[in-house]
Amino acid sequence: MNKIFFKNYFLLFLLILSSNFLLSALPDNISELVDESAPAVVNITAKKEVSQRSSYGYGGIPDEMLERFGIPREFREMPQQKREAISYGSGFILKDNYIMTNFHVVEDSTDVTVSLSDRREFSAEVIGVDPLSDLAVLEVKGRNLPTVDVGNSDDLKVGDWVIAIGSPFSFDFSVTAGIVSAKGRSIQNNNIGNYVPFLQTDVAINPGNSGGPLFNLDGEVVGINSQIYSRSGGYQGLAFAIPINVAVDVAEQIITNGEVARGYLGVRMSEVDSDLADALGMKKPYGALINDVEEGESADEAGLIPGDVIIEFDKKEIKFSSDLPHVVGQIKPDTKAFAKIIRDGEEITLEFTLGELPVNKESFVPAKTQSSLDPIGLKVADIDRDNPSMANMPDGVIVSRVNPNSPASGKVNRGDVITMIQYKGKKYEVIDVNSFNEVLDNFSSGNKIAIHLIRSGNRLIRSITLN
Repeated sequence: MNKIFFKNYFLLFLLILSSNFLLSALPDNISELVDESAPAVVNITAKKEVSQRSSYGYGGIPDEMLERFGIPREFREMPQQKREAISYGSGFILKDNYIMTNFHVVEDSTDVTVSLSDRREFSAEVIGVDPLSDLAVLEVKGRNLPTVDVGNSDDLKVGDWVIAIGSPFSFDFSVTAGIVSAKGRSIQNNNIGNYVPFLQTDVAINPGNSGGPLFNLDGEVVGINSQIYSRSGGYQGLAFAIPINVAVDVAEQIITNGEVARGYLGVRMSEVDSDLADALGMKKPYGALINDVEEGESADEAGLIPGDVIIEFDKKEIKFSSDLPHVVGQIKPDTKAFAKIIRDGEEITLEFTLGELPVNKESFVPAKTQSSLDPIGLKVADIDRDNPSMANMPDGVIVSRVNPNSPASGKVNRGDVITMIQYKGKKYEVIDVNSFNEVLDNFSSGNKIAIHLIRSGNRLIRSITLN
């Protein structure tokens, strides 16, 4: 009987102890934070005109019936109708009369209204937008407007508590809390992923929270809630925020210059996997592998070449290829920056003078041809210069066949042009079938080689293990 009593007592003691631990882990100043910070958070209503065409035939008569009576299509289609669409979002007063929100909240808007928690309403003017970071700056004419305290998003650590205030589904000034789940996320959505190192959180975010602030426990804004990952359209545990350091830089440029300028290298790049790291003479897979360099741009002028791996830029470590645009995009054009490069297995330093990221760039002009395979399951042929479609191809060999289930299968495609093979820091140029075969004679089964190839005008580097 005593054993059972002491066992139950011990379990109760553990339960109380664990409950106290969990309670002590939760922040106890959220209500104070909300009282102090909520006045500077705003609700945004944006109106715009959209066009739509009736899909139910002219005058409500189905298309099938009109077609049966031989009525021409131009008479069967209703003219486009204009209607008003309304989008809702959140934002916050950054300074003076300037308000920050997401670009997608006010995109194509004809009328924007901003509401404060004290029930004041203002008509807002969109003074500038930056689609690449999904940010917009609004201006209102008002007096004695409260403003937020701005923090440093670089100081955030994974596991830190954060609080969101916004208007999900138009439930104004709702508060949710969670932790920072990860930093530096690159997500591709409407072309904004390349230049924003997103904060990932588990704070409950839903439609209407977009553009609202993310606070740390000191009541400072450290991010702007922007996107959710969802299969249902609602919150499913993954939310993404734009770091405030990125947002403030964008806002200052918009307010001062009316537009945003970003640094530009002019490269195409990819990840370094373990096989490529081995083939390139690296101790571990990391950094941004340069596949191609744009002629005349910053990278070309600095001497960067395909096959180089950037591991540090402007004193910031580059672990993944997605880290490089995050770093470069936050540096002003015409700024000098140093980078650490792995080339032929050795570490070197290059100095760059950054160009400016082109707006609406439609084409990529490859640099002068650099140049890379056989007992790997390939059939290759010389380039026929008499064939007009091949006249302007660079020196190399063209892949005519890739054997199924071979080492090259899934990595090299028929029609690819192989220009170089790289192994352990040594580069072997390929100019024809004979040189291609001679290069392969240098390797043994099990060697991991890096193949430089051109596919549809783009330079790529692929690793293959010889069998």
